[in-house]
Amino acid sequence: MRIPVLLLVSWWFGRTWALHASEAGVVDWHKHLIGVPLTSALSTAPTFHSPTPRGESVILAATANNVLAALSPANGSVAWRHLFESNEHIIGYKPHGDVVAAVSGSGGAVLRLLDVTTGDLLFEKRLHSPESGRLFEPETLGTSIAFDAGESADVFVLSNGHILRRVHGKTGEVVWGWTAPDQSSLVAYSKVVATPSTVYIIGLAKSFASYTLHVTALTAGTGEAVASVNVPSSIHNGLTDFLSLGGGSETSPRVVWLEGGAIKAVSLAPELKAKPSALKGGMYKHIVDVGLSHYGQLVALKEDGTSHVVELSDDGLRTAGELLSQKASTHIHSAHIAHWKDLVTYLTLPSVSDTQGSVKHAVRDATDSARVLITTATGTIQLWQQDNLQWSREEGLADIKVADLVELPERKVIGARGSDESETFGTRLRRQLSDAQDFPQYALNFARRFVTGSYASVSASVAPAANASEPLSRDEFGFRKIIVAATGHGKVYGIDSANGEIIWSRTFGLGWATAVGAQIIPVKLFATRTVSDGDTPQVVLVTQRKADNSLVDTVIFHIDVLTGDDVRKESAAGEALKGFDVISGPLVEAYLLGGGSSKMVVLLDEFVQVHLYPDTPENKDAFAKLRPSLNIPLRTGQPGHRQLTGHQISSDTEFTSKHVAYPTWSLSFGPTEEILSIVPRTLGPVASLGKVLGNRTTLYKYLNPHLVAVVTGVAGPTGARCAVYLVDGAKGTVIYHVVLPAVEGRCDVKAAFTENWLVYHYYDGESVGVDDAKSYRVVSVELYEGAGVDDKTRSSDMSSLSNETTAVSTFEQAYVFPGGITAMTTTSTSYGISVKDLIFANENGQIQSFPRRFLDPRRPKRKPTSQEMEEWLIQYEAVLPDDPKRVLSHHYEVARTKHIITSPALLESTSLVFAYGLDLFFTRVAPSGTFDVLSENFNKVQLVLTIVGLALAIVIAKPIVQRKRLRERWYD
Repeated sequence: MRIPVLLLVSWWFGRTWALHASEAGVVDWHKHLIGVPLTSALSTAPTFHSPTPRGESVILAATANNVLAALSPANGSVAWRHLFESNEHIIGYKPHGDVVAAVSGSGGAVLRLLDVTTGDLLFEKRLHSPESGRLFEPETLGTSIAFDAGESADVFVLSNGHILRRVHGKTGEVVWGWTAPDQSSLVAYSKVVATPSTVYIIGLAKSFASYTLHVTALTAGTGEAVASVNVPSSIHNGLTDFLSLGGGSETSPRVVWLEGGAIKAVSLAPELKAKPSALKGGMYKHIVDVGLSHYGQLVALKEDGTSHVVELSDDGLRTAGELLSQKASTHIHSAHIAHWKDLVTYLTLPSVSDTQGSVKHAVRDATDSARVLITTATGTIQLWQQDNLQWSREEGLADIKVADLVELPERKVIGARGSDESETFGTRLRRQLSDAQDFPQYALNFARRFVTGSYASVSASVAPAANASEPLSRDEFGFRKIIVAATGHGKVYGIDSANGEIIWSRTFGLGWATAVGAQIIPVKLFATRTVSDGDTPQVVLVTQRKADNSLVDTVIFHIDVLTGDDVRKESAAGEALKGFDVISGPLVEAYLLGGGSSKMVVLLDEFVQVHLYPDTPENKDAFAKLRPSLNIPLRTGQPGHRQLTGHQISSDTEFTSKHVAYPTWSLSFGPTEEILSIVPRTLGPVASLGKVLGNRTTLYKYLNPHLVAVVTGVAGPTGARCAVYLVDGAKGTVIYHVVLPAVEGRCDVKAAFTENWLVYHYYDGESVGVDDAKSYRVVSVELYEGAGVDDKTRSSDMSSLSNETTAVSTFEQAYVFPGGITAMTTTSTSYGISVKDLIFANENGQIQSFPRRFLDPRRPKRKPTSQEMEEWLIQYEAVLPDDPKRVLSHHYEVARTKHIITSPALLESTSLVFAYGLDLFFTRVAPSGTFDVLSENFNKVQLVLTIVGLALAIVIAKPIVQRKRLRERWYD
């Protein structure tokens, strides 16, 4: 009977909170992203490729999120994408005809061949184990791909810097392989040039003060070595000062290098007996492969900024022409030309440095010379047709560091025109008459809604109309909010939660580091002003500015949520945001203190000095009142000797006029045990302080406000392991502790902590008995006050010095989970009345919810009694059901979710969910059902008619009853 009971309960939960396919795309949205393209190496940079000579091109790109993808040039949509494992970085790719080959992993461990139109995987070939891969810097060194110049579609792939294989283009089998005879030599191969009869492997041999060019020739059919020589040369920079030309042209290929300012070249023939020759006509600083080396062309740059096109001819190298100064124009190079003059397109683009960042890479379409793709420093991909922007993709959103959902103001608040105290009676009367013009229309709409019942629906979209020009405002139920998201590519966005559209975006200014270069890394995001404070909402973004000269500063950006404007008025709209350097050094921790309109950000620097923002007299006074109650746990100690140390704030300021945090307790961990994460309790209202049991007794929730969850990992000779602690942040007492197994030497524990409920997920690969099995586990822990029922200690108000803080009753239960997860959190509502469900992202690219009742640690391991059934407890089952009805993401593939945040709506029943990682996904859920809204199929017209009918019956029946009573009195 155990399985039928579980199925019955699952069916009941499914009927109550099942997700409907009709809601997909209405109450939720999904953004399909690929990540920021890799532009540092030509082998990974974006490029146009046409499968057929006259066919439509596709845009291929390898990205920082380890994705190889194809975009449609028509509208920028994702044609396909292939996700590589996180530990298997893309080294390079090369398209050829209707296929694209890609190598990934250390040293080029894996070769894949994909269909360039559909992205279908044609074959996957492991070339060597990841452990035996050689680590190069950069990663692209030591690997190269070339296709057979003959009729076959075979692939020549160089891996580990000394192994060349010919792989069959249809089956993926290795036709032949060649390994350098002396693998311990100083020669590292990095380029492959294929001709119909010969394959050339080009590398560098390290000499005393420079590099020497080394070339090996192999027969294309059998892989037999024909010749291997050192070319007389002296190359200073082995990464940029040599390249190969040709391989696809009628002339023989050549190796070109820069030596002492002169451009030299040597022809590649099977016997490798050619002598080097030098290009006449000047001294050069750099030679650049602009993607045209296959066609025998490169760009050479001089010290004065001028540049020349150098091309391959029958007689060797020649200068084809001079280009403009680099300072005057951006050169955008085509990958297919008829003459050198077609090499460069001078394209004038609007200034985008303040809004999109500097242009990092540009490439021109071979099939349409006026079409150019650019990639900016903020991760934006744009396609330009001459000087017209066709489409733009904000791929920086695939690297969100911090995000938050901020409530919008009401429409009437935005549209209201405040009265001036100095206005006259006549002016006020005219204003009020003007405001009353809309009353007839309002009354008509109200009557129509009342009669027809056409009110707002909880299952309807709250997205504004396409041509709407009204100011931002929330909907009736508070489903529409602004998602403020800051990325690791120097940009912050305001996203409409109703449809995922970007409302505004701003780039971060670098301040003094503009001259040397820097990166802005978002750390914390705080909503310092909300709608309830009576003004426009604002957020404070805490960032770290890491300059290229190794200096680190803490910078704050204060942003208006509705417009993206700088609250400090230091930067105008359209300009890069100017931050406030709050700390001249790195940040240790940041918190938001206060309530209402008196919120402040508290920051601790490396010397644990306290910094306030805004640093106003009012905030200083408020901080002085809050200071005695502050207890701050921080990670301290050197690697291998980590500690969790509690701090309090000194009452007096130091000579720097700053308060300093001093240690009050210390919790030492074992040798080599590292603190992986500190999970604070989710903030939110607590509707009930206890749980009433079926026998009318009460378990009171343990709500110690200082409690934090700590996840640690240990790597030692006895084997790796993980641990989860619940620590009292006020005095360092361990309330709960458990040791968990590690997975392949690393800890992958996900934890969520809200109210008195701790949930953590891990993989148990240590099967001990016959009944045990390797599986994913989720453990649910609930904490209650005292020794048991009706033992109330008032933990939420208890002094941190009380001994009763350790008086805790723990209920704990483990379950077998359906699979691995990448992120986990719990739902949140306005008043905390609704049940808190578990929201998680699984490894299959789905966002799912799990009812808390399934995770109740008090589920009995026998048939529930009548009292337990009153609590809605169900019989314990070790395996949790994988219910597809609980998939919030429907048919969307939400790839590589890293974080999930939830936010309450105005309706107590509804929680808003935003998941971000590679993709973005937003939806809303009702864990306890929409109990505060009438059902959509409720017949409102019938209710109105019934009320009217009853009122009419009362009016008619009242005089009849009165006459009847009067007659009874007369005759009685």
